[in-house]
Amino acid sequence: MLINAAMLISMNVRSMLGDLYNQSFDSSWCIFSGYLALVLVGMLYLNFLNQAFYRLIRIAYSQNRRLQSVKLYIMLPFIELTIITSIVLCVLLPLNGVTYLPHDYFCCPTFTNIRGVLSGAVIVYLCPLCCISFIYIYITRFIRQQGNVPTLIIKQRQSRDLLIIRRILIIVNLLLILGMPGMVLIIMFAITGEENPLLARISYFPVSVSQMGLSVALLISIPQLKNIVLDLRKSTTVTVINRTVQGTIQMNTITGTQ
Repeated sequence: MLINAAMLISMNVRSMLGDLYNQSFDSSWCIFSGYLALVLVGMLYLNFLNQAFYRLIRIAYSQNRRLQSVKLYIMLPFIELTIITSIVLCVLLPLNGVTYLPHDYFCCPTFTNIRGVLSGAVIVYLCPLCCISFIYIYITRFIRQQGNVPTLIIKQRQSRDLLIIRRILIIVNLLLILGMPGMVLIIMFAITGEENPLLARISYFPVSVSQMGLSVALLISIPQLKNIVLDLRKSTTVTVINRTVQGTIQMNTITGTQ
């Protein structure tokens, strides 16, 4: 997530430098960073998918210990990174998906390349969203079909997991909604054939804004992360208070001896 934010900041800095000094950043590194940005955004959505998958296993396949192994969820991001990188390169490279935008001074999928943009959107956004939606529907049906069989503790855990998946789905949908201004401009370009000179910047501005609020949204939607942050805050507060008390005692001791 931090890497995604750094990539977006880098794009904005290059745009500012290009506007101020008319500096060109057309290079192989620029093209590489464009493909890297796509892969990182895809990994962001796959992270949401992994969380939904974990909840699915906890609810529907709680007896399967292999699918709840910590090693599996440590290895899973690396496997997904290899897969999504291979798919992005195999699909977008032949379509020349990432190019340098001379008026925006950074490299990204050009919105005038309709096939490239649609292919990237399907890989990065739509596939994870459809999988998360399918998991949510499956878990909902699974819980309804169980009836009164589960105990109260199991029901409470299932309800909590279902609530977390619902929040994840809401966050993903909000991220997609933030991309609607760019999609509207793309549709207008497809109809009129005239490209808006600010198309790329208008499209990526909501993405930049969403990255800033995504960390807070994750903390709110996932109780485990929220509890970790609260525990760290409490431990820091306790440490500061203890040091303050120790300092006060030492000062009183020194004053008393004098």
